[in-house]
Amino acid sequence: MSATRPTPLTARALLLDMDGTLVNSNAVVERCWRRWSERHGLDADEVMRVVHGRQGHASMAILLPHRTAAENLADNALLLAEETADTEGVVQIPGAGAFLESLAHLPHALVTSADEALATARMGAAGLAMPALRITAESVGASKPDPEGFLKGAAELGIEPADCIAFEDSEAGIAAARAAGMRVVGVGTRAGAYGPTALVRDLTEVRVEAVGGEILLHVG
Repeated sequence: MSATRPTPLTARALLLDMDGTLVNSNAVVERCWRRWSERHGLDADEVMRVVHGRQGHASMAILLPHRTAAENLADNALLLAEETADTEGVVQIPGAGAFLESLAHLPHALVTSADEALATARMGAAGLAMPALRITAESVGASKPDPEGFLKGAAELGIEPADCIAFEDSEAGIAAARAAGMRVVGVGTRAGAYGPTALVRDLTEVRVEAVGGEILLHVG
């Protein structure tokens, strides 16, 4: 007896995280944040458990709660410059290039905690085309897990949040998408711990089909 194929997910727009979802930037994130941890006398492993998915200043607010928001923003500006200049080891998540090409004429947006410069540097280093619509750190007032970025992406596409599917890898990102009322495709093993609607190892396990005004997502 042949295995039953999973029912495809349907959506009208896709909202895509960058780090860990389209781009594997683990090497540079580890390098920069571990150096930051050392400068502040913090346990690097504990720091790495916090930083994924959030804007840097939001991570710093958790890790150094005694500091002012202004201090965290200033420190984050320095860290962003360091991260933007370091693209060694940045590569695309398997299947990301083909996946983005399949979305060329479909409603989609990048929703990332990186700023525009960092997003441009990492997408370029990974050889990926930047989506025309980008919600970056400059676009929002609150970092993931706040849903603002996903809600703004949906609004700019003119699509109701419930008709969007987010692609995410981190706890903060998945929480943000769920808080926005969206279903979530988790990318990578880490995402499985945070209750995504569906889970894929990487983007080679996703196939996109346009049917009428809908996007059919075949996952797994």
